[in-house]
Amino acid sequence: MRVAVIDGMGGGIGAQVVERLKSFNSNDIEIIALGTNSQATSNMIRSGAHEGATGENAIAWNCMKVDVIIGPLAIIAANSMMGEISPRMSEAIASSPARKLLLPVSKCNIDVVGLQDMQFKTIFNELTASLKKILDEKNHEG
Repeated sequence: MRVAVIDGMGGGIGAQVVERLKSFNSNDIEIIALGTNSQATSNMIRSGAHEGATGENAIAWNCMKVDVIIGPLAIIAANSMMGEISPRMSEAIASSPARKLLLPVSKCNIDVVGLQDMQFKTIFNELTASLKKILDEKNHEG
């Protein structure tokens, strides 16, 4: 299963996601770090991503070639992350046939109504549970 982790700014959230994915110790997961900038990509690779790429075209291209996309909610909002998410990036991510696991981080003036404020630990625990479920479903298909 190919998993794209998309992040911008310093890549801190993406790096934590990569660490969670690596903790599965699964040969069935290929982690692709996609950063809006080189620092974000570098931090995700340092956390254990198998490969990485940076920028608008890399994100748009790779979104069509993965099974799962993980990142903050802002990745589907054009011009979010202080302008690092271009309209082309957000459209490519949202239009990708990949399953999307979006973290409800409210740093882009988007609030998801009905969700209580959660600590990052809780968000990452829920992400881990969702990923395990997807991996189990994928393993039972083939």
